Amino acid sequence: MFARSKSVPELMVTDLQKSLHFWTSLIGFNIVYERPGFAYLDRQGIQFMLEQYDPAEGQWLTGPLEAPLGRGINFQITVDSVEPILQRLAEVQWPLFRPCADVWYRADAVEVGQREFLVQDPDGYLVRLVESLGERPCLNT
Repeated sequence: MFARSKSVPELMVTDLQKSLHFWTSLIGFNIVYERPGFAYLDRQGIQFMLEQYDPAEGQWLTGPLEAPLGRGINFQITVDSVEPILQRLAEVQWPLFRPCADVWYRADAVEVGQREFLVQDPDGYLVRLVESLGERPCLNT
């Protein structure tokens, strides 16, 4: 049985087929269901909805759609390993927004480590793929 997440971002896209290629073939999401102009995606409980932009449909837009879309937001997606995704992106020469790096972020008395890189989808939405490196004591308390 498919379980819907309690929070599912819906991204307005300019070309649904290009977006589906990125999100499914390159990032590894599955299409849960689709209808004309819309797709619901899932990858191990992480879910997105993609909706084809159509100015005649009265969609919920708060302002004009200008590329790159999604300015000011990045979607962090935790995966078991970033390497297979990096390989698929490299095979099609998809540019990375930030290269893969190991980083540590302070979280109170510990640091949380992750191997991460950033990539933009066809409309410019920023996606941060993350592989957990665990936790360590914070060096500077």
